[in-house]
Amino acid sequence: MSEPRKIVLSGMRSTGRIHLGNYFGAVRNWVALQERYDCYYFAADWHALTSDYADPSEIAGNTLEVVADWIAAGVDPERAVVFVQSMVPEHAELHLLLSMITPLGWLERVPTYKEQIRQLENRDLETYGFLGYPLLQTADIVLYRADCVPVGEDQASHLEISREIVRRFNSLYGEVFPEPKALFTPTPKVPGLDGRKMSKSYGNTIALADSPEEIRRKCAGMFTDPTRIRRKDPGHPESCNLFAFHQLLSPPELAERVALQCRAAEIGCVEDKRLLAEQIIAFLEPMRRRREELLADRGELLRLLAVGSERARERAGRTMEAVRAALRLDYRGALSR
Repeated sequence: MSEPRKIVLSGMRSTGRIHLGNYFGAVRNWVALQERYDCYYFAADWHALTSDYADPSEIAGNTLEVVADWIAAGVDPERAVVFVQSMVPEHAELHLLLSMITPLGWLERVPTYKEQIRQLENRDLETYGFLGYPLLQTADIVLYRADCVPVGEDQASHLEISREIVRRFNSLYGEVFPEPKALFTPTPKVPGLDGRKMSKSYGNTIALADSPEEIRRKCAGMFTDPTRIRRKDPGHPESCNLFAFHQLLSPPELAERVALQCRAAEIGCVEDKRLLAEQIIAFLEPMRRRREELLADRGELLRLLAVGSERARERAGRTMEAVRAALRLDYRGALSR
């Protein structure tokens, strides 16, 4: 008899269309993981509320956009459980119960807490929801008794608070949750249009759904090798945004040719931007077509999410039965005794 497949859990906030950074950093790995693991992928609409609570009007629409992007990129709802966080209310119940045992100091020391407050300084984030983000994230993971969470090596520390909370719960109430382990997956750095990390908060993204015209316009404004002042100056591909993208999605022989021509000043930045734009357009075209098909029938997309959320609730429900029993809050069990 073969061993049961391990459980992988990952999610993404419902903050709008996903971009190439999301694709190469997460979604491409999700597609590969669903071949070897039992995967649960969710649209984190409650997490989106932590920063967008003042105007939640776009969250539901963003959720459909995000899921359409995933499926267009190769996530298969038949092989992975694809669902919406708020359609599985057990997330909220477990979050509440975990909040009873989690010291405030653990949440306040999370490295990204103060960093994100600085980045989003135009919003009032002095709320428990924002402070408690890692706690809800922990509930998301352990609700499915996930064995692994796919992360890049630079994100492993984000998982440690979840492991600490699991250890505290298990020490108080018995072994209910496995400690989730980091599943290190290839996550190449994807630069944004301005050279910083590609991020919606920086406004420097190329979305999977961008039209060819939008891609050409964005590529035309990309930062390039800062040491190359004139067309005849030799370039340095290793320090150029354009070449980073060529390495990600251009055929290897084209990337190698561009590097040689750049160093020899045989190709200029403007010409390379045009070349790169066409490479990105060709790479994204199949996804863009599939995405349009999915969003043309939102009723079917909602049906897929309803089915996936019910599948998620089945496993979540079994976990919560074990949690209530551990906390001696299983009243149906008490009545039967």
